[in-house]
Amino acid sequence: MFRIVEESIDVGALVTGAFRPDCGAVATFVGTTRVDESSGASVEYLEYEAYRPMADRKLEEIGAEIRERWEVGHVSIVHRLGRVDPGEPSVVIVVASPRRGPAFEASRYAIERIKEIVPIWKREVWSDGYVWVGSQVGTRSRHEGRNTASLR
Repeated sequence: MFRIVEESIDVGALVTGAFRPDCGAVATFVGTTRVDESSGASVEYLEYEAYRPMADRKLEEIGAEIRERWEVGHVSIVHRLGRVDPGEPSVVIVVASPRRGPAFEASRYAIERIKEIVPIWKREVWSDGYVWVGSQVGTRSRHEGRNTASLR
């Protein structure tokens, strides 16, 4: 299952959907919005946008890469679009494998590949402005690029 959704992600259903009698390990990665107050400002929420036709294809491509590299019985990747408040999941990766090593390795590989090749952009909305972040927008730190214009 490789999907981009605009509603909350049901993590439990994704994990349960990976249970298989031929797999003794299910590794789950859940990326959530965190409140980061290291600069004196705080993250209020994130907003995700994507180029959907390509993003859908790239998630499937990552799944195919995982199946080629590791012995896995199940792979799910679900990524959220739109507003994601602190504590809510924005991405969930679930990998089932006969052994734990491949499940852990494949789930780590999936999140790194998402950040490399999937056209999804994240806007961090702070109490004092916002900044777009992601590999597709350069390598500036979030504080260098923050727009402190009024948030309407």
